[in-house]
Amino acid sequence: MAAVIADGCRLYIITPERFDLHTFPDLLAQALDAGDVAAVQLRLKNSDDDVWRRAIDALRPVSQSRGVTFLLNDRADLAAATGCDGAHVGQEDMPAPEARRLMGPPLTLGVTCKSSLDLAQRAAEDGADYVAFGAFFPSTSKQVTNLADPEILRRWSQRSTLPSCAIGGIIAANLAPLVRAGANFLAIIGGVWGHAEGPAAGVRAINAAIKSV
Repeated sequence: MAAVIADGCRLYIITPERFDLHTFPDLLAQALDAGDVAAVQLRLKNSDDDVWRRAIDALRPVSQSRGVTFLLNDRADLAAATGCDGAHVGQEDMPAPEARRLMGPPLTLGVTCKSSLDLAQRAAEDGADYVAFGAFFPSTSKQVTNLADPEILRRWSQRSTLPSCAIGGIIAANLAPLVRAGANFLAIIGGVWGHAEGPAAGVRAINAAIKSV
């Protein structure tokens, strides 16, 4: 990640797709204040530009004031215009070269590569700052047909110095194999926002689990 040093393995928080904009900024602040977080990705599928802009205006300052990289899911076209730190695109979304063209070289670009080293290599050539592999576990945020093997993280780290991000159903209880395999970032939704004691407790639990590996 261009704006963040991948020192060991770090938590990367993805927002839920729906939240109350009146209360969510405070919840995000509590989560970020609870422990180390490398980045926050705003994920608003099927939302119009007005919804995006209002969410960005409310959440970007919360992240950036704490030195946490603030990324948009898919919307590379909005990232630079709204003062965000970059964007993350999937294989079925905006092509990585187009995202890089829209954002320019300074902003962070992440690319989903599923379970493919070839897609990761192509993303690196297209200007990605990190590549994301997964899903590694069943996920409630999207339908998963084929689970990735943690070995792909190890193989990528042997091939490239470009940071890797693991995604998909990751919680404190199952993250150890991903850390051991060399993941630089763990992208997590439910493990933070679905934690029984709240998102701050989720961040504390994940960071504790990472350190214990």
